Amino acid sequence: MIAISRIKAGKQSHWCLGTAVLLALFVLPAQAQESPEYLLEVGTGAGLTTYEGDFNSNLLTGMQPAFALVAKYKQNPRMAWTAALTYSKLKGSSKDASTWYPADPDVLLPTVVADGSMPAVLDWTFDNPVMDLTLRYEYNFWAYGTGREFYGARRVAPFLTLGMGLTYADAKPGVLTAKLPIGGGVKIKIAERLNLTAEWVMNFTGSDKLDGKKDPYGIQSSGLFKNNDCYSTMQVTVTYDLLEKCKTCNNDR
Repeated sequence: MIAISRIKAGKQSHWCLGTAVLLALFVLPAQAQESPEYLLEVGTGAGLTTYEGDFNSNLLTGMQPAFALVAKYKQNPRMAWTAALTYSKLKGSSKDASTWYPADPDVLLPTVVADGSMPAVLDWTFDNPVMDLTLRYEYNFWAYGTGREFYGARRVAPFLTLGMGLTYADAKPGVLTAKLPIGGGVKIKIAERLNLTAEWVMNFTGSDKLDGKKDPYGIQSSGLFKNNDCYSTMQVTVTYDLLEKCKTCNNDR
């Protein structure tokens, strides 16, 4: 009788252990996914913008403050669409450039003129306000979230981004041009519905007039982005989750 009781107790313990394993594998992940998942993020950001063009080739020179309004639509835990409106300035001077520019574009080389004097050097300074509107696609290296709204999501996720947009520079006269933003960064879920994003984006534009000067050497060139001005932005944004996704739609990934 004692042996039979021991056998029954062993079977019961095995059954309890198996039940616990099944609960861990199926019930707990299901419960983890019961937390709300949100479709939208809205917030603001601040950072630094650097002009890259004829009068500057250093990513750390002439940085200017930048401020942004940001909205994101989260397609799924690994993909998002970001719309941003950003204000900044592009600032620089021909005195800071390592390249020699003639005051007269017809003088292409720093050669001595007939009377023995050197050609006049271009003296140009600019401080142009810039406003840009951007739509970007973001791809996370892995699922992003708290891990409770989507099983396996992580609170920290690096990402790559690519998009399109418009840039307006008050270069007197004003310049409106298309741009191609390319960059990357990292997202951090700092609270249940609060997100912190640090990113760097290079904006390639279709204009060489953002600094107010086109072709300082007077050399004509062709190509969508060839010899055109561009600018980069490093910024940190804080966004808040909105618009809870219906739980019956959680299987559409």
